Order: sequence, then C-alpha cells, then structure tokens
Amino acid sequence: MKFLGLVAAAGIALAAPLALAQENPVKAGVEAWERGDYKGAVDRWRGPATKGDADAQFNLGQAYKLGRGVPANLDQAELWYSKAAGQGHEQAEASYGLALFANGKRDKAAPWLQRAAGRGDPRAQYVLGTMYFNGDVVQKDWVRAYALVTRSSQSGLAEASGALAQMDKYMTVQDRQAALTLARKYEQEANRAPLPGTAPPIEVASAQPPRVPPVRTPPRATPTPAPVRTSPAPSPASSAIRDGGWRLQLGAFGDPGNARKLWGQVGGRFPGRSVSYVKAGTLTKVLVGPFASRAEAAGACRGVSPCVPVSN
Repeated sequence: MKFLGLVAAAGIALAAPLALAQENPVKAGVEAWERGDYKGAVDRWRGPATKGDADAQFNLGQAYKLGRGVPANLDQAELWYSKAAGQGHEQAEASYGLALFANGKRDKAAPWLQRAAGRGDPRAQYVLGTMYFNGDVVQKDWVRAYALVTRSSQSGLAEASGALAQMDKYMTVQDRQAALTLARKYEQEANRAPLPGTAPPIEVASAQPPRVPPVRTPPRATPTPAPVRTSPAPSPASSAIRDGGWRLQLGAFGDPGNARKLWGQVGGRFPGRSVSYVKAGTLTKVLVGPFASRAEAAGACRGVSPCVPVSN
C-alpha cells in the first residue's frame, strides 16, 4: 500500500510572521515591507542583524526564504534563522527547524521541530508528525504522529488536515483514540510556559507499528503572511466580549481571496468576533475582533500562526 502526500521537502511552507521590534530600524524595515519596498526593508534590517538583533536576523531569514529584496536562498535563510534561534527567538526556532528539514539536515532539524511543536507551532507539529509516521530520523510512532498532526490540523493548517485523512486509512480505532488523548495532553503542555533554555528531547516509540513506505511528496505552500510579530500569552479570563480597541491580525495577503480563505479555515476559533479585510497598499490584512485588552487578544492567538494583537 502506498501512503501519499505527507512529508515535505524543499517545498514545505516555511513562512511565518516577521518580527516587529521596538528598535527604529527594525520597525522601519517592517513598515517598508508592508509597503512592498522589500529591498528597503532588507537594507534597514541588515545593520541591526549584523550587530546581533534577533528580530532583524529573523526578518532577514524571512527575506531570503521568500526571495523578497534579495535573491531567494534557503542556505542564507537557514543561517540568519540560526543566529536568531540561538538567542531564543521562538519564531526563528521553528523556522530554523523547518529550514534544516528542507535543506535535508533532518537529524539536526528534529530537536528544533520538537521544541517548536511543544510550544504549539502548527508547521513544526505537521512536519514532526510526518517524521514520526514515516520513521524519518526518529523512530516510527503512529500514535505520536497522529496526535501531532491532529494538533496542527486544529490550528487550521490545510496540509495537516489532508495528512490526517490519509493517516486514517492505516490507524486502528484504538490507536486513533490513544492519539487523540495524547493530542489533548500536548495542548495542555503547550499552555504551560517552558523552563528557559530547555528543549524537550526527541522521544522514541517503544514498539514498531507496521511499515508504511515513506513519502517524499511536498505539500502545497500556504499563503505568505506579511510582517508581524506574535507573542504567546495566557488565554483570556473573561468570556464577555468587550471592545477595548484591540484586534488580531491573522496575516496580510496580496490576493484578497487568500485572506478570505484563511478566515474560512480559522474563523471557528474566534466565536462572537467579526472579521475585517483592510487594504494596506497592495496587501489585504485580516483583522478579527473586538477584544477588551492586549492580554485578551494575545490569549486568543494561542495555537494560531500567524496571529498578532494590534490596537486601533
């Protein structure tokens, strides 16, 4: 039997939101990026990145990954991601793991993907889950694979939903139930802050499930978001909906149809909130709200990427 469409190669969607820092050059670079002035953005970021600014380093990695303002170069993207990840930049850690995976360095990618997946990054959960399913670098474990890809699918990643449908063909009812229980455990762990500087080890399965031929078909790329920065925060304490001037930006797209497609995928995660499609130059921003405070908005972002609180 042949299992199709799971493991990503060079085509894996590595795009994550760019980071917005308080330093003026980095902020000015983000603003230039949003105007479509990608070279101007890169020029503003390079100096701070060379001096060790983690946000600027991550943003340069994004530029090289996407080929905007500079020629596309995944090796350079990996280099800049690694510099930011080495400073504990969470978005860079996920993107670094994905870049390593895409560059064929899967043994090095696994610990970074494990770290990001533990925090709830859906892209890392998806790729790590396919690694466990195929026994790629890590020991094959279908229960863990299904749990990780379930978490990724719940965040709205289309590739993960497709992968689950294919996994269902090979999972027993008992293994599927065990995986869903494990997925709930992963969700609870993601809601707890990790200890500084710690990365969970790559675990191995205690038993080998039946062999399934590994797959090397890359998934479709997800839409590229515009530069923003996410910051995990506790879930909102109040269920009442009050307008405190805060919204969530879920991305910005050159194609308005992709903006509406994104809301169709994740809108169910924001009950009682409305969506707005706001033009910003050539981009269409997806804004969701209202929220009473930045903390409430940031809490609603948990498990959604990209997602960033913005004030009116």
